[in-house]
Amino acid sequence: MTAPTATLHLAGAGEAAGLAAFLTRLLRYDRAAAVRLRAGGGVLAVFGRPPSFEVLAVRTAALRDAEVSLDVTVSAGELLDAIEEPEGRVGVPAAVTGPPWSGVLPPRGGWRELPGTPGADALRRAVAAAVAEFRARDEALPPEGRTREARDRIGREIWSRTLGDTGLPLRAAHAAQSLGFLPPGGALPHEVPVALLATGPWLRLRTPFGSVVVRTGAGLGELGVAPLRHG
Repeated sequence: MTAPTATLHLAGAGEAAGLAAFLTRLLRYDRAAAVRLRAGGGVLAVFGRPPSFEVLAVRTAALRDAEVSLDVTVSAGELLDAIEEPEGRVGVPAAVTGPPWSGVLPPRGGWRELPGTPGADALRRAVAAAVAEFRARDEALPPEGRTREARDRIGREIWSRTLGDTGLPLRAAHAAQSLGFLPPGGALPHEVPVALLATGPWLRLRTPFGSVVVRTGAGLGELGVAPLRHG
């Protein structure tokens, strides 16, 4: 790894640990992942796009210095290596050429909360039911019919369904759970608060651990179909 171009001082070790956990999960799906960093107003926002979900994932961390300003795309692996958890520091790696998605980010403001968002338990149940349905329909395919095209068709139909009347595709809840934004029930002493926000064509599923953002009416890439590992 090359020497960092700058050092960011996070608000504490907990902020650094949360950021490291997010990057670790993101790299499970793409070892060559890039992330876009935006810092301003005392907050660092890290944007990533895990393959197979067709969503943007956002993890934020509080900064000690509200005057810091930054906007750069870097290697997720190098950023993870540059995190010093006990000290709450993170080195900013050299910039890389950003993938296409990194140039189309949701706006910072103008979000409004939508009513009728399912709770965390309901979201977990919906994801579990979808995973079970995918597996059952996949296993029901005859051996000669278990092609990538057939499996993609099943997955696309399942994960593109919306959650109730929210307009949020089910894959967004799947991504939130898989990336640690929706911890398993019982993992915390209280239920995880969930909110759904909107601005223009964007929908954002937000929890205290991170957000998953989708752009309605315009895809962000190919939609993955196989059930992804949780945890």
